[in-house]
Amino acid sequence: MTRTALNQDFSRYDQVRKAHTYRLAEHESDAFDEDYEIATLDLAPFLRGNARDKARFAADFAAALQEIGFAVLVGHGVDGALYDEMHDSVLDLFTSTPLEEKMRFRAQRHGSVAQGYFPIEETSEIHPDLVEGWVWCRRAFAIPQERAGPFRPEDYWPRADHERQFRRLALAHEALFKPIAQAMLQGIGCDPHAYDDKLTGTNFGLRANYYPPMSADQDRSGAGRLLGHEDVDLFTILPATRMGGLQVWNHRSGKWVRLDAPPGSIIINTGDYMQLVSNDLLPSTTHRVGKPRDGSHLAEARVSFPIAVYVWENEILEVLPGLGPPRYEPIRAVAFHTRSTSKFYGDGYAVDSA
Repeated sequence: MTRTALNQDFSRYDQVRKAHTYRLAEHESDAFDEDYEIATLDLAPFLRGNARDKARFAADFAAALQEIGFAVLVGHGVDGALYDEMHDSVLDLFTSTPLEEKMRFRAQRHGSVAQGYFPIEETSEIHPDLVEGWVWCRRAFAIPQERAGPFRPEDYWPRADHERQFRRLALAHEALFKPIAQAMLQGIGCDPHAYDDKLTGTNFGLRANYYPPMSADQDRSGAGRLLGHEDVDLFTILPATRMGGLQVWNHRSGKWVRLDAPPGSIIINTGDYMQLVSNDLLPSTTHRVGKPRDGSHLAEARVSFPIAVYVWENEILEVLPGLGPPRYEPIRAVAFHTRSTSKFYGDGYAVDSA
């Protein structure tokens, strides 16, 4: 892939409309909107307030997501100390695990969650990103679920204590799946409980990202830490990172917005699933990880641990009632997901919808 490759070069894989054009890699000619501020909202009134509180938050939340596809939430109830512990756990996982042990868990690309370890520059076949990744879905945790056999942490984790630590994060965020979805749906005029059943014990993808310090040669080359993309999910929950670099595409201005969220907050962005079910009201928004302005990428590692919220593979994705003539046909989640992610993993990854 060249530095000038465009997202539209791969548009045949997109399952929802993405009419804008951008370079996948950062470029010196990229324009930034330094004045735009992504909304920061307090989730507490929706979690514990009355009907009027909930309606006010839902309207503000949906408006922010319709505007740019991202919002920052405080008052979500997750102890910030857990995020500090997770930062250290991710660093420990990547720096203390030998490469040969990591490769024992190399991602097996099947189904809607490509679970396992991704070496640096191998996040996808078109994205030689300067990040190591590790993904776990629901079956990698000792939590309630239908399982074919007994849970064996050694099948997914180099050390059992990592599973226990990351499980705390998974459970803390799982408690937010329904309230966040309810607020989104209420805010666009839908039944806020339309997805309650689908989000009960649903699948998710918890991803740990480790961005090692960039060398001077990498810095000069224009290589990206995580290149421009949209998430293939309902929405993503990303705890604020210690190091900057997250950049969001503003489809209205055609400029990038730097997003630096306050410590302890969570960043929410809508994905392709949500764009389909909302009939394009809630867009799947382009984002990437670039170089922070303070140059810290040359000396320090960056860590993040987003969780992508899915539905189970056999669920049907379809436009919700009351949102006008559907722009998309109903489709099984596994077919929708794997057709989209074939962009990253190769044409043979797609699963038939039958």
